[in-house]
Amino acid sequence: MQTYIPRMLAARLDGATDSFPATALLGPRQCGKSTLARHFAASQPDMLFLDLENPSDLAKLEDAEYYLAQHAGRTVCIDEVQRRPDLFPVLRVLIDRDRRPGRFLLLGSASPELLRQSSESLAGRICYLELTPFLPDEIADTHSVTELWTRGGFPDSLLASDDEASTDWREQFVRTFLERDLPGFGYSLPGVAMRRFWTMLAHYHGQTVNYAKLGQALDVSDTTIRRWLQALAQTFMVRLLPPFTSNTKKRLVKSPKVYLRDTGILHRLLDIVTWDDLMGHPCVGASWEGVVIEAIASLFPDAQHAFYRTASGAEIDVIVERRGRRIGVECKMSLSRRLSRALPESMAECGLERVLVVTPDASDDLLRPGVEVCSLRNMRARMTELLTG
Repeated sequence: MQTYIPRMLAARLDGATDSFPATALLGPRQCGKSTLARHFAASQPDMLFLDLENPSDLAKLEDAEYYLAQHAGRTVCIDEVQRRPDLFPVLRVLIDRDRRPGRFLLLGSASPELLRQSSESLAGRICYLELTPFLPDEIADTHSVTELWTRGGFPDSLLASDDEASTDWREQFVRTFLERDLPGFGYSLPGVAMRRFWTMLAHYHGQTVNYAKLGQALDVSDTTIRRWLQALAQTFMVRLLPPFTSNTKKRLVKSPKVYLRDTGILHRLLDIVTWDDLMGHPCVGASWEGVVIEAIASLFPDAQHAFYRTASGAEIDVIVERRGRRIGVECKMSLSRRLSRALPESMAECGLERVLVVTPDASDDLLRPGVEVCSLRNMRARMTELLTG
């Protein structure tokens, strides 16, 4: 049995269940939601678990209002809740009868936008939390940054016995996601074409989206590309990073950047197995950028994230804005620390207080006024200081 690895979201989960009648713990399949919920249950006496992929548990909810009313005094955890969106009006009725915190813990593999009925039925009664695959700080004592980067953060991939076993797990994940999960979310999409599309996105990882070019390559319309991309984004497979907007008179790029949210899945689609393979691949820089961006996005869910790029090529990888503070992040996997000559001007245009240059492993240092290098290990602490201090 694998040792439980503490998740950074656990404290927020405790806080949410102490404040809201319902808490939705969302995230991609196999990222550890059920494991975290069962760990949480250790502090919740007599917690009831229902897995909607289990036919017997699904049958118990044929008359959901009656069944759940019989367990009104217990915390009820419902896994794979997206399989029964019709439950949300029932939960609203039960919650309104007794609005005590911590009544329901809902686990799902679809975004709040996809679970539209929950936001309509449980507004003001539910808190949404997103669990990602493992983050750098969570595995700092057990795994190296290079292992997380190469294999990605899905527990079964990261903790596999070797690179081949990890690669095999990710291949099965991709196949199952396309053949079973996407149809289960209500998307009737062609599996073979979606595999090609997902692979093409892997080659575009870290680049701006060109809907017309993707459509031409796959012989489908721009509208179809947007629909497929939305499906992958709403199931936590893809992140679309919007462009930064400001009052600058410069011509700014207007299309979002696309990232595969887990680098292990990215590397499987690009047929990268080992760290040596990755170091020799043209995508290595963009791959590192994805690692950093996912770590940043998990820090402050209430922050705004964007990238800055002008038509002339000046750019900043990520701009993070929170409560009136704004900083930039440059993702550099090379320790050469070569930065754009236009960086000072870009900082002024964007109103940045500071730029962090995040590397895989380096001594923190001040490169120039307002610009400092920061290792991935220390990024969380430094960004917390800058955005909350």
